[in-house]
Amino acid sequence: MAVFNLFKLSVLLSLLSDVKLGSWPGLLSQKQTVAVGEFPPQCNRIECPTYDVIHSGDGYEIRVYNSSVWATTSPIDDISFVDGTRIGFLQLFKYIQGQNNYNQQIEMTAPVLTEIAPSDGPFCESSFLVSFYVPKKNQADPPPAEGITIQKWRPTYVAVRQFGGFVKDSDIGVEAAALSTSLSGTVWSDAIKKSHSGEITTGYTVAQYNSPFEFDNRVNEIWFTFDM
Repeated sequence: MAVFNLFKLSVLLSLLSDVKLGSWPGLLSQKQTVAVGEFPPQCNRIECPTYDVIHSGDGYEIRVYNSSVWATTSPIDDISFVDGTRIGFLQLFKYIQGQNNYNQQIEMTAPVLTEIAPSDGPFCESSFLVSFYVPKKNQADPPPAEGITIQKWRPTYVAVRQFGGFVKDSDIGVEAAALSTSLSGTVWSDAIKKSHSGEITTGYTVAQYNSPFEFDNRVNEIWFTFDM
């Protein structure tokens, strides 16, 4: 509970001061190196979804996430990943603070996911879905709420690339392209292309594990989800 309250205070301070995630000057804007396959330190303190690593490659790993439940916002159209994520997280923060049909508070978890359907131009809005992992004790009956959809994941394959620092808009395309390059020529790349064959632009997901006021040991991930 102490960790949750610290995270809650950090987020409130960030929201009240209108600080944008990823906009910190100096040290906080520098990219931190993260070793491939590093277990996010945040998951030693708060609950995270469980997964198995089935393959480790050059700059990526393949995971299978176990069945899980997520609370997800309605689509948010914005030109900025940082702004879209911030809008969605505020909605989810209110949800876990008790603004739901059960008036029930829910413990904070990690990661917060932002699923991105990229725009087809540099000055066009992308679509963002921001999701919160529902703790196991709430998964049997997660509170419904206006504007929040409860998603039940079956076992899910994910190709993952990790990177550090505070996530900036300029990072997203670079990290997604790097993951795509690492996967090129593999059976995993073929599976991803097949799974997303009907999409106009291939979507991907950003996973963020740390609160806005955690400066060190930040772990972020780019995800490509797919079927096998």
